[in-house]
Amino acid sequence: MTYRLIVLSLAAFAMLASVACQNSPGRPSRYSKVLPPDQLLDFTTLYAENCSGCHGPRGSRGAAIPLADPVFLAVADDDAIRRTASYGVPGTPMPAFAQSAGGMLTDKQIDAIVGGIRSWAKPDGLQGVSLPSYTAQTSGDPQHGAAAYATYCSACHGRDGRGGAKASSIVNGSFLALISNQNLRTTVITGRPDLGAPDWRMNVPGRPMSAQEITDVVSWLASQRPQFPGRPYPNPSVGSATRAIP
Repeated sequence: MTYRLIVLSLAAFAMLASVACQNSPGRPSRYSKVLPPDQLLDFTTLYAENCSGCHGPRGSRGAAIPLADPVFLAVADDDAIRRTASYGVPGTPMPAFAQSAGGMLTDKQIDAIVGGIRSWAKPDGLQGVSLPSYTAQTSGDPQHGAAAYATYCSACHGRDGRGGAKASSIVNGSFLALISNQNLRTTVITGRPDLGAPDWRMNVPGRPMSAQEITDVVSWLASQRPQFPGRPYPNPSVGSATRAIP
């Protein structure tokens, strides 16, 4: 009798211990399933882990273009967003995320990111507005761009583009070395509403920039890009002479 009681007691103890372990804090339930990283398709998680560091939480107030901006989502179609997310922008901080380009995300994950970004669009917000094209349709003229800059941009960025009372320099060599012409164009069109910078319609109220003026301004800015970005001296001989000093 005593032996049987001991066996029953041990069985009951084992059962209670098993239940306690199964319900211990932090232990996954038997119904939970850990997804492999390449099967995660939740936009919120994918965006937070891959995009928010540059484009900001919820697509705003980051170092890079605000992806939730209605103007950006009106001019950039799904293919443009997918192409940039997949392959990045060579020569800039924008990396490639697609596995086919050396990144970590599958095509389905890229699609989830594109679809989530698109869900931020406000289609009714720009009805009746004639939008500039996302990409340049003509060649730009730097000289005409300098004149357009003086009209639309100098009030904030200064007469020569080196900064003013309202905004910073946009001809700084390091800045231009890290930004593509397309990024410049996109920023001229969309502005930075999260930072108080107007879009192409409001630089001069009542006088929106034309598509050609946008293209010309970008051409003028691109002409300011240094041939050898990062070189500390504009004249190589100056650097050589300075380095020769013991």
